[in-house]
Amino acid sequence: MRYGMVIDLKRCFGCMTCVTSCKMANNGSKNVFYNRVLTRPGLSDEDLADDAAIDTARGSYPDGLKRVQIPLACQHCANPACETVCPTRATSKDAETGIVSVDPDRCIGCGSCMLACPYHGVRTMLQKEPANNLGFDCGEADAPEHQGRVVEKCTMCANRVARGEKPKCVEACIGYARFFGDLDDPNSEVSQLIAKNKTVQLMESAGTRPSVYYIA
Repeated sequence: MRYGMVIDLKRCFGCMTCVTSCKMANNGSKNVFYNRVLTRPGLSDEDLADDAAIDTARGSYPDGLKRVQIPLACQHCANPACETVCPTRATSKDAETGIVSVDPDRCIGCGSCMLACPYHGVRTMLQKEPANNLGFDCGEADAPEHQGRVVEKCTMCANRVARGEKPKCVEACIGYARFFGDLDDPNSEVSQLIAKNKTVQLMESAGTRPSVYYIA
């Protein structure tokens, strides 16, 4: 089994529901986002290597402007570069599900995984103790606890998946652009979507074999 996602860029219109629902479900700290929706001219490695941009078109006015919404989070790679460089083995890929996670009790905040990851900004590290935007806890009762000075990222809502639910961003997507399932099952919804559509993976040249596919 290897869990993964398919995101249909033809359906995504940048409403940010995936961003806010993820933050709420995970009791996210201030200025910490596991999900973002960038805007790029396309899906090339060069586009993704640029600084993050939201709701920003590229090109020349009036006829050359172009904007593609690109939801971006941890890609839960089959060959994660972050796992290889972690000196304490805090970052690991679950052998049963393929979900890549960070153990906050092992993480020493060295940032090696952040430097090794080719996907700009999908990991974050709090320099202080966590504090949420509302001033009180919210979201899933079993959401991961937050600690200061350790790396955090998308968990693919492993807590929800363990009890048979979908990741919150998939459940909440009002454009029905996000799909979740077992990539190793040829009959799963995600496998069928990949088989029937033209899909791309981000920065395939990095050799990480991401578990997120985009319908372009």
